Amino acid sequence: MPSFSKVFESFNNIYVRATFALLLAFGAAAAALVYKPAVLQAADPVVQSQDISKITELASNKDRLEYLLLAKPLSDFPRYVFKYKDAAQIHVVKVPSTSHMNLEREVLLKNAIPYAIAKDEYLDAHKSVMQDDEAHGGMMAEAGGFLARNAIGIALLLFLLVAMKKGLPGMGSSASVIKPENLKGSMDDLVGMEDIKQEVAHLEEMIHNRSLYRSHNIDKPFNVMLTGPAGTGKTKLAGYLAKKLDIPLIQASGSGLESGFVGGGSKALNAIYKKACAQGRCIIFLDEAQTLFMPRGRGERKWDDDTANTLLGLLDGIKSDEGAGVIWVVASNFDDASTQMDEAMLRRFSVKINFRLPNKSERRELLKVFLSKKEEGCVDWNNLNLDYVAEITANLSPALLETVVDRASMIAIQEKALIDTNLLFRAFERASLGLTDRATTAEKDKQRERVALHELGHFFMQIDPYLRMGLSLDEVKQKSHLLKISTESVSKLGALGYVLSSADDVSLRTLEELEQDVKQLYGGVAAEELFYGARGISVGSQNDIQKATSMLDLMVNRLSMYSRSKLDYTQLKREGSSDDAVRQVESKADELYTSTLEAIKDYKDVIFALKSTLLERYVLSKDEVFALMEEMTAPKLKAA
Repeated sequence: MPSFSKVFESFNNIYVRATFALLLAFGAAAAALVYKPAVLQAADPVVQSQDISKITELASNKDRLEYLLLAKPLSDFPRYVFKYKDAAQIHVVKVPSTSHMNLEREVLLKNAIPYAIAKDEYLDAHKSVMQDDEAHGGMMAEAGGFLARNAIGIALLLFLLVAMKKGLPGMGSSASVIKPENLKGSMDDLVGMEDIKQEVAHLEEMIHNRSLYRSHNIDKPFNVMLTGPAGTGKTKLAGYLAKKLDIPLIQASGSGLESGFVGGGSKALNAIYKKACAQGRCIIFLDEAQTLFMPRGRGERKWDDDTANTLLGLLDGIKSDEGAGVIWVVASNFDDASTQMDEAMLRRFSVKINFRLPNKSERRELLKVFLSKKEEGCVDWNNLNLDYVAEITANLSPALLETVVDRASMIAIQEKALIDTNLLFRAFERASLGLTDRATTAEKDKQRERVALHELGHFFMQIDPYLRMGLSLDEVKQKSHLLKISTESVSKLGALGYVLSSADDVSLRTLEELEQDVKQLYGGVAAEELFYGARGISVGSQNDIQKATSMLDLMVNRLSMYSRSKLDYTQLKREGSSDDAVRQVESKADELYTSTLEAIKDYKDVIFALKSTLLERYVLSKDEVFALMEEMTAPKLKAA
């Protein structure tokens, strides 16, 4: 036989508790089924209950009613006494005085049910009407019937009550403690990022020398806020920091705190905090916690901010020895510069570390590190230009760069090849655009011709400023961001062709550059009009026009680039202001499109000549495009 302690331990288990509750409910229901017939078999014709529904049923049984009396209507518990003509029993329903007032008004008077006050003579003749022991018996019978009818519902209710008390797996946080020896990686894995490493080194020094900071009356917990784009290493840094400080880490997701029950997030946070306090020195890492930083008081329900309020209290640094060694590290993909955040929450963080996307040299080093982890013979280092790959992968996070390298490995395995520059380029294209195919337009020559002209229109409006400056083709090639022109279909983008270009690391566009970006977008539709006429423009320009509209709205209304009054007009809610904004955008769009159409005319012959080769090969690389242009040496390239 198991010991009492083991039985008690198993009883503490949530599922054992729930099963026990279920058995109790069914046991009570079974007992009620046995008990109720015993009451009904009693010789006393008076049936006692507290079931108010029996009173409401009088409205539909008014014709059967022999009499209805109210016994002690001014007492705390009046009794309704009635008898049906076709039954021997006298029914007595005991109700609270507050319910009696409503029943009298809403049932008796509203349905014109005749009734009278029970006189003392009647009560003396029927003493059992006012006896509480019979009432108790009737009440037990009713309770038994209720349990019998609602056994499953009661069991589920008990189960939920126990669950809310003790918690369930997946309900709230199930964060576990990770010992420092089980954490992988080190601070050296953060390639580049020297500015971030310096911040972490400073943080480490603060933690190791807390006595020094106490001498300056600084004794608050060192709450750390990590912000920056996804995939930049915030999660890894938390693990590296815990390992470097040789303290455990408890990791939880900000969105995963919520259980769907009111107060679930608060309960989960408190449970995590108690678990951390039990460790002594410990890091609590809340990942993806941007929702907890949103300004409070925006929701209509008063409990919407419970989780954030709980976090505020835990971060506040209550003077106690219990949580003195706990360090909160909270990560968010947004920061207070780009998104409005709760001021009280921001004040809780004495250390803020902002992650950024890697620059070109850091991308090169990251690519080298990722490729170096592969076994010897997987990478063709002699045919690998990491500078070129680092250049074309501008604005990619370390996580996305690793995805590109992994994609290159998959292609290499499929094709039984080594990873080189070309294969990394294809992997980057696959990661950026998705799958491309030639089958969609393989037998549609007219559509392919239109797509080729459209994409060439984009390209020539990209290099138009350099050609008009009189630069040589070699100089234009150096300045051009073109990677390739393709007439392959891209299902992910819903496009039948594309111009793939590299981006700048830091893009602080001027008015002139933004206008040129709009012209480049208009280049495709302008090329269609040039070759097919104004009524021959296709719906393939929809995405370009949407982007151009967004850019023009930014230039005209948000940055007021064409006005001496530097205002964000979208914030001014004046009557009629939206009509003025539309007219301004229309005017500027008409001006820039007309300019694009005039410029594209200078390249009509060259576009037509390149179109044939593009249709034949489907894809032209940057080198191929400029080599073909060099062969033509057409004077029209250098517009007057």
